[in-house]
Amino acid sequence: MREPALVPRLRPFASTVFAEMTALAVRHDAVNLGQGFPDTDGPAGMLETAKNSLFGGDNQYPPGPGRPELRAAISRHRQRYGASYDPDTEILVTAGATEAIAATLIALTESGDEVIVVEPYYDSYAAAVAMAGAQRRVIGLVETENGQLELDLDALRDAITPNTRAVLLNSPHNPTGTVFSRAQLEEVARLCVEHDLIAVTDEVYEHLVFDGAEHLPLASFPGMRERTVAISSAGKTFNCTGWKIGWICSTPELVAAVKAAKQFITFVSGGPLQPAVAYALDNELEWVENLRVSLQEKRDRLSAGLVDAGFAVRPSAGTYFVTADVRPLGFEDAAELAWTLPERAGVAAVPVKVFTDHPDEWKHLLRFAFCKRNEVIDEAVERLRKLV
Repeated sequence: MREPALVPRLRPFASTVFAEMTALAVRHDAVNLGQGFPDTDGPAGMLETAKNSLFGGDNQYPPGPGRPELRAAISRHRQRYGASYDPDTEILVTAGATEAIAATLIALTESGDEVIVVEPYYDSYAAAVAMAGAQRRVIGLVETENGQLELDLDALRDAITPNTRAVLLNSPHNPTGTVFSRAQLEEVARLCVEHDLIAVTDEVYEHLVFDGAEHLPLASFPGMRERTVAISSAGKTFNCTGWKIGWICSTPELVAAVKAAKQFITFVSGGPLQPAVAYALDNELEWVENLRVSLQEKRDRLSAGLVDAGFAVRPSAGTYFVTADVRPLGFEDAAELAWTLPERAGVAAVPVKVFTDHPDEWKHLLRFAFCKRNEVIDEAVERLRKLV
């Protein structure tokens, strides 16, 4: 039988390092700092609301755009950035941010279009561009003298062609923890306006910023409100990654286009959980602030432990990831270390080069997640000392 046309585009994404690393971690009883999911529950009020919804009969299809109370709560939440979105026409609830990104690219790009992606990039981005039939053009973050990473604006300017349709931007940035500055975002906005580009912004770590850093939505910059699809979710904000409740905020025209694609992917999802997320957005942001403070402390705890174990740790201003250079330990390729680390030291981490199109430029870095209980972090660090 002739091979289905979609398969060649998706063949590079048939398996993920996360699944393989998890299997290795389980096999060797390793501490899994590779995957970014917390090991503690979200706010009690949110969980209680979810329980009441599940046992109160809210178990059928929610409205296609999402439960109205959730869309209203998202609209109120977005006002913290000085933005106003109509909950009836400018907000769409999705099956997490991953679906939101895929549906947006499928809806707004087509064969022959180019999408600019910043590497290292979350692995679903490349697959989503491929599913849309578009082509990705990759630019990299660049390292400053103090070890900070920032957008390569010269590379961004050079990457724009007549075929460029969209820029996919993630800040706070997974996997590096970079938070893009106002000056950098101002130039991105200027280029989007000048070249009539759509911006797709992955803002799922919007609340998890450290050391006085500030999350600045690209949609808030001049000329960007009408050309930005802003994406976020509940998973990282409220420690409920398994719920897969995300959303987009944009213009009525762009939201309608994304909805047309999304309705044939999941149709709807998470109906009983949507009221709980609405409750959390309205009532649990103090809990989120406490989470942010605790994560900053966990970042410092893990970073200090990694340094003590011999790694060279890179700065992380957001998310719940920190990257570490393996070269001081005598390794040149972090992937080679990562595949043996569960057996050698009982710890799992992810090589940053799997998030890139240019692996040689990033092969020295491992990504560690610090969204774990302190005793788990301490145990991982103690095991990593075996490498010294």
